[in-house]
Amino acid sequence: MEWDAFLARHPDAHLLQTSAWGAFKSEFGWRALPVVVDEAGAMVLLRSLVPGLRLAYVPKGPVGTVDQGLVHALDALCREQGAFLLKVEPDEVETPQVEATWRGLGFQPSPHSIQPRRTIVIDLSGSEEEWLARMRPKTRYNIRLAARKGVTVRPWGDVEAFAGMMAETARRDGFAVHSPAYYRRAYEIFHPRGMCELLVAEFEGKPLAALMVFAWGPRAWYFYGASTNQERNRMPTYRLQWEAMRWAKAQGCAQYDLWGVPDEDPEQLEVQFTLRRDGLWGVYRFKRGFGGQVMRSAGAFDRPYNAAAYGLYRLLLRLRGVSP
Repeated sequence: MEWDAFLARHPDAHLLQTSAWGAFKSEFGWRALPVVVDEAGAMVLLRSLVPGLRLAYVPKGPVGTVDQGLVHALDALCREQGAFLLKVEPDEVETPQVEATWRGLGFQPSPHSIQPRRTIVIDLSGSEEEWLARMRPKTRYNIRLAARKGVTVRPWGDVEAFAGMMAETARRDGFAVHSPAYYRRAYEIFHPRGMCELLVAEFEGKPLAALMVFAWGPRAWYFYGASTNQERNRMPTYRLQWEAMRWAKAQGCAQYDLWGVPDEDPEQLEVQFTLRRDGLWGVYRFKRGFGGQVMRSAGAFDRPYNAAAYGLYRLLLRLRGVSP
């Protein structure tokens, strides 16, 4: 298809801009429509938030050099589809220049980002010994401890068991999870394309932890992970992440994105992580040890087409506790 041919010329595009991601999200309430103008393009996801409010969303895009030509094409698509708002979340690190560019294109900073603003990205260059050297000592110790204590990691095809493990983790740690069908379709769509792997950490054949890792171009992402309450002293999650990094490297990836930590400055992250367990604080304590770099994305930018509907949308966000 035209979109895949376009992405072949842009190998650094984000996974969330692939046709596979569009096909996946199309099974869960979204409609995916690509737009290409010369060497710029965007996979647009459309969804009705409530009757009469249809959102157009570009996750981690557009791709290529964005100009007014692409913006005009996106405007035409959004109006044709009856969208009250176009929201873009560029695949860029936050800088004043990025915000100025999007303001110049007629967008405004959004009060609501859909993807996590802050993450930790691990450099996969060098040898595995160099990876270990970049980690914090306790994490390095726990990776090796898991191996000494008999934890093994292998590819796993039991998505239903993984979904059950996700539910167990959610009950323990207090966060929301997707339905079993969501994880099943993610695996069925991405795994045959070589774009994801489901890995399980076991002890004596008993599953202890599992994760789903995705890869596209030079990057890999840790989107979904879970663990049981059993044998936690064997540190299975540390060995699991290590093997996910090794899998990513084998796919040709140069970076491994741990995908989501609290949206605080690095100084505050280090001050507060020992004191807090709410939200993403518990996972930050774990993720920080792998030696990656904390990065903050540019966030989302909004282009409203209907002022009244956009005002209602902002009101709904405030009622949900999202600051304007």
